Amino acid sequence: MRVTVFLRRQWFLSALLLAVALTMVDATETVPGLGLWLRDRGAPSAVIFVIFLLSGGMLDARQLRAGLREVKGTLAALGVIFILSPAVGALFGLMPLSAGIKIGVFLVAAMPTTLSSGVVMTGAAGGNMAHALVITVVANSLAVVVVPIALPLLLPLAGTSAAVSVDRIALMVRLALLVLLPLGIGLVAKWRLGRSRLGRSMDRWGRTLQGICQGLIVVMVWIGVAGSRQTLVGGAGDLGLILLLAGGFHALLLAGAWFSARALSMGPGRRESLIFMGSQKTLTLTLILQLSLFPAYGQALVVVVAHHIVHLMMDGWLVGRFKTGRSGV
Repeated sequence: MRVTVFLRRQWFLSALLLAVALTMVDATETVPGLGLWLRDRGAPSAVIFVIFLLSGGMLDARQLRAGLREVKGTLAALGVIFILSPAVGALFGLMPLSAGIKIGVFLVAAMPTTLSSGVVMTGAAGGNMAHALVITVVANSLAVVVVPIALPLLLPLAGTSAAVSVDRIALMVRLALLVLLPLGIGLVAKWRLGRSRLGRSMDRWGRTLQGICQGLIVVMVWIGVAGSRQTLVGGAGDLGLILLLAGGFHALLLAGAWFSARALSMGPGRRESLIFMGSQKTLTLTLILQLSLFPAYGQALVVVVAHHIVHLMMDGWLVGRFKTGRSGV
């Protein structure tokens, strides 16, 4: 019974692990072969477009307007996302790690905040969901410009010339088409529909749409694992180190966000959006960049997926601490 409850509540994490396991152990190579077939036909880009389109349609414009009042909190969150995070990534880049692991850390470090999990956790912890939505939209919009600048600055620390060839302009255009365009279309469509019958239906289908987005992320992970299967098998011994690095990276961002909240005198009800949105990283965009820019570095994919799982577990625990009022933060 407990296993059933766990799988129902944590189906996304369970599906991620299952997708990885099936792709890795399939001796017939049917599952990884299908993943490669989808990759070669442009499925990752199409999946990313749909995810951001649906995500834009789930955002509430009225809540966004309400969240715009928290200007200092928004700027602090953006500072954690786009300044502190790359700085921590650079610090990790100085460690004696393999190029694949470093590239995975740099991908995570350069990314904007999550599209949904951070907002949900903010609300569950009693925080300002409207502010969390504003941080999500602003950070993912700015990522179109910031990521192509930050990522090439970090990559030389990977210690391999093959890892640093990134066309900034081409990457900006690609991110604009895959992130900003569908996100904008979704937001405008939701706003135009307003309180119409279809608009109300989209509000009711919010959890279903979120589930669809999470399912599509699982598809992205499956395609990524299929393309890096041999590399992943050879680097399986690094999993413990990668989990430790992922936990340490997220802990440092949490600490930075918490100190920022303290400096701004943001107490319970206001601090949660800064802490969760400032420290969490989107898996969606990270996957498409790993698949398109660094397919040869399978360890980078492990870092990306491991970090997402680890930060969801850490923040899930933190939500409980906030809710019970026993947290020391």
